Amino acid sequence: MTVRKAWIVATAAVGAGVAFVMVLVVSVYVVAGNLTNGVGAGTKSLAKGAVPAAYQALVQKWGNLCSAINPALLAAQLYQESGFNPRAQSGAAAQGIAQFIPGTWATHGVDGDGDGDRDVWDPNDAIPSAATYDCQLASYVKKVPGDITDNMLAAYNAGAYAVIKYGGVPPYKETQNYVKTITTLEDSFAAPASRVDPSEQAAGAIYYAQKKLGTPYLWGGNGTADQGGRFDCSGLTKAAYASVGITLPRVANDQYNAGPHPKRSELLPGDLVFFSTDPNNSRAIHHVGMYVGGGYMIDAPYTGAVIRFDPIDTAEYFGATRVTEDGAKALPTTV
Repeated sequence: MTVRKAWIVATAAVGAGVAFVMVLVVSVYVVAGNLTNGVGAGTKSLAKGAVPAAYQALVQKWGNLCSAINPALLAAQLYQESGFNPRAQSGAAAQGIAQFIPGTWATHGVDGDGDGDRDVWDPNDAIPSAATYDCQLASYVKKVPGDITDNMLAAYNAGAYAVIKYGGVPPYKETQNYVKTITTLEDSFAAPASRVDPSEQAAGAIYYAQKKLGTPYLWGGNGTADQGGRFDCSGLTKAAYASVGITLPRVANDQYNAGPHPKRSELLPGDLVFFSTDPNNSRAIHHVGMYVGGGYMIDAPYTGAVIRFDPIDTAEYFGATRVTEDGAKALPTTV
């Protein structure tokens, strides 16, 4: 029996109290035929709060420096490099939010804020430097066959010489993954120019979450046997999508980047809905639920409560994510 058929049969058995969810989830597939694909072409502006508020203007400005980049791509690159952590440092001595190694910074670091110094630890210098370096690399590899943005990203990771030598993205697994990850994540940071396709796994994820209704909340809960099958909010959404083969990050503010972001008026069952103490900063997200339609979600709310239906339209409603398999696969698991 398919997941969809199993869900429909199971829903019919749980009674009128939650039967409305079946109609809503089936609508995922009905509406799918009427939606257009992905994010539109052209320069992509940032989705609401997709980057920390302190960096929003910087990424938007410098992401338009040249045609090889855009703000959403630059945001995805910074997220992949450091998770927007300006104090990040790797074992290879890469430093700051854009992970420059000292030698590259000495040559390509710029004084982005005009305060008279070039500080790799200061995002006001490092973000403009990343954009400037991207555009310089694009000029170095502009005659190389293939997509100029892919080649630019490969050069950021492996050096322009390697891209020129191999006539495109070099055959290094790390570099190939770097390019694929950032270009896939780009749509997760972009404000959609049109409506986005619903996830085919949405019905199965809701089916899983619905079976957990009434389960007591547990902070840090992943639903394991030693935890009595209990969940916290992001543990529930993670497990629900894992049941249909999609691996999400553990925490809510990283789950926000698992796909494109539909508007409130475009929500479909299976979309993840997020709540934040800062309406302009996805890194301040503190709660996530799974939309079921009619302005309601299934969520694990807080200690002392059980998994239940709750309204989404509260003062802290932040936005939504339509989970995609590729978007989830591209997310770093260590940020």
